[in-house]
Amino acid sequence: MMPDNNTAILILCVSFTAFLILRFPVALTLALSSLATLIYLKIPVIVVAQQMIQGVNSFSLLAIPFFILTGQILSAGGLARRIIDFTNVFVGRLVGGLSVVNSIACMFFGGLSGSAVADASAIGSVMIPAMSKKGYSPEYAVGVTISSSIQGVLLPPSHNMILYAVAASGIAGGISIAKLFLAGMMPGLVLLIAMIIVGLIISIKNKYPKGDPVEARKIPMILLHGLISLTPVVIILGSIIFGWATATEAGALAAVYAFLLGFFFYRELTLDRMWPVMVRTFRTILMVFFLIGTSAAFGWIMNYLHLPDIITEWFLSVSDQRWVILLMINILLLILGGPMDMAPMILILTPVLLPVVMKLGMDPVQFGIIIIFNAGMGLLTPPVGTVLFVGCAIGKISMGAGTKAMMPFFLAMIVALFLITYIPAISMWLPGLFEHF
Repeated sequence: MMPDNNTAILILCVSFTAFLILRFPVALTLALSSLATLIYLKIPVIVVAQQMIQGVNSFSLLAIPFFILTGQILSAGGLARRIIDFTNVFVGRLVGGLSVVNSIACMFFGGLSGSAVADASAIGSVMIPAMSKKGYSPEYAVGVTISSSIQGVLLPPSHNMILYAVAASGIAGGISIAKLFLAGMMPGLVLLIAMIIVGLIISIKNKYPKGDPVEARKIPMILLHGLISLTPVVIILGSIIFGWATATEAGALAAVYAFLLGFFFYRELTLDRMWPVMVRTFRTILMVFFLIGTSAAFGWIMNYLHLPDIITEWFLSVSDQRWVILLMINILLLILGGPMDMAPMILILTPVLLPVVMKLGMDPVQFGIIIIFNAGMGLLTPPVGTVLFVGCAIGKISMGAGTKAMMPFFLAMIVALFLITYIPAISMWLPGLFEHF
């Protein structure tokens, strides 16, 4: 009896869903469901190994370890505190000033670490206790911190943008990482404005206090250290955008610079603290690359079964209205963001949904920002909700309380998401501007 493609698709989808429900790690789920489908199709299982090796065999992926290492070094090197002090000089005296400081500090640190989890951990460990001490409710302090930390996935050097570029390369050809980095900056600013507005409304309503004034004699040194702390992102962005270095070379340069900054300049990054930094970095790298490999194998099987084509035809058969299809895609991504972690969501769904939006005339770079933003919002929602877990652990509040406090900010994110979806210029203006230079 010859294998049937429809049955193979059923085996792939059902086994994937079943393993996820049984709480298998996502990478293992991808590998097992791929193996089960290959066995039914009577294709040698060695194909899984071949596709996994091919999936990680990309020079662009070498940038990810360096970006992860840079973020870990900066977290351990005391830069989060200096960025908070820097931001406090400008907006700390507003009503609810610590809320605004929190959101802007998350933007700056997110631009250094490229990780929402690192952002929530580094900024949250300083700001959540400080806000609670000044009279803000612990729940609100957690809500504004975890929501603002999502800026880290949109701002360069987000390693999720590199994952998207790799996942999309087989469909849209080579996608410029520099373009993706530029495309994330305006959406990041839109998100920051949304977080500040919601934070100020809640702060005024609850009569939260202003921040303490900064002594005039301390301001010059605070500004100096703040600007120095932000130089790694200038190195990464400048060298990539102006073509002085590839993303991998820029990441390596930033990692070395971050180490020199923390070890020799500020002297807070001791050799004793470097060992945990390296352990966390290598653990993260191993998980990410195993996930990339298994996602590549899973994607190969989907392409073999023409699953992306089938899904594209289904979306286009539902409606011929562009805005309706984009709305459906966003709803789907928001729903899947709960049970799926960020990296597997990008790696699995990009090959499935990118052909759909390209049929609608959307630029792959804009769609990259949309799917990354959706996946980032999933970091706030149970049952996976990594950023939510981190924030609640730091603030010592329950998951339910953290989810409730985050909801006003989450609704503002949905508004920002639809602006980014339906106004292409928000994502595409900066990349287009730099093309003329």
